[in-house]
Amino acid sequence: MKVAIIGATGMVGTVLLKVLEERNFPITKLYAVASSKSVGRELIYKGTMYKIVAMSDAIAAKPDIAIFSAGGETSRKWAPKFAEVGTTVIDNSSAWRMDVTKKLIVPEINASSLTKEDKIIANPNCSTIQMVMALAPLHKKYKMRRVVVSTYQSVSGTGVNAVKQMENEQNGIKGAMAYPYPIHQNAIPHCDVFEANGYTKEEMKLAREPQKILDDRSFSISATAVRIPTSGGHSEAVNVEFLEDFDLAEVRTILHNTPGITLQDNPDTNTYPMPIYANGKDDVFVGRLRRDETQQNTLNMWIVSDNLRKGAATNAVQIAEYLVEKNLV
Repeated sequence: MKVAIIGATGMVGTVLLKVLEERNFPITKLYAVASSKSVGRELIYKGTMYKIVAMSDAIAAKPDIAIFSAGGETSRKWAPKFAEVGTTVIDNSSAWRMDVTKKLIVPEINASSLTKEDKIIANPNCSTIQMVMALAPLHKKYKMRRVVVSTYQSVSGTGVNAVKQMENEQNGIKGAMAYPYPIHQNAIPHCDVFEANGYTKEEMKLAREPQKILDDRSFSISATAVRIPTSGGHSEAVNVEFLEDFDLAEVRTILHNTPGITLQDNPDTNTYPMPIYANGKDDVFVGRLRRDETQQNTLNMWIVSDNLRKGAATNAVQIAEYLVEKNLV
């Protein structure tokens, strides 16, 4: 099993290598790809030193799987070139997510739709993944009508420059700004670029991607995405209106029995999800379950997940594991 990691030295790429090692993914040959200025540098994977190679060298090697975490422009340019030589691409960027010819996969929900013909597979947005992990089993039971979500997203979702900005501000150091405003002791209601409708690109991802993953346009989603000064883990306040009424005890049972979900929901002991506990873990954590008393058939919930793991790297590795298990590569 030959595997290429595109963007191997970035934040997600680094976590990808860690997750691959933790899960003992069956790699016989690793190709680490980064920017041209990094070619020739070395990184360690499973105790072995690997030199970073150029994109052209990785394509020439015809790897079985290439996992991209290098931005949309890189994916649009290079993913088809890998696919042309028979490589199956798993892409973490937004480049292919809403392409009608590409599948958008959360393995626990829709991996069964994958075939050998799927040579470019899209990994959803980090905030989308954790939300649909919690909503999918409830939608199956009660049928969603409308979702309103507000996110509280870590600076790590922007990248290493944003983490550095926050750390500099915490330490009183002047430095480069990844955001148009200070992030330390602040909350910025601006994730990604603004679109013509006044929503940000991140908010529209949250609105559109779940419909594609669940293959269902019967429900709608309205989102507000906010950046907060935490170094890891995204949080979401979700209000979901169902067509059918629900029993809270049954909702808890459904979530408790859903693979990949950890239920943390006990107000008596102040038990609820927080980024500080989700950091470094693969599960999606759900709590603060309560009925919306202003509207029928409506549930409030709080969802937290490590955006670099289940929100990106772990989900991509799980897709790769499914491909290997089902002999699709």
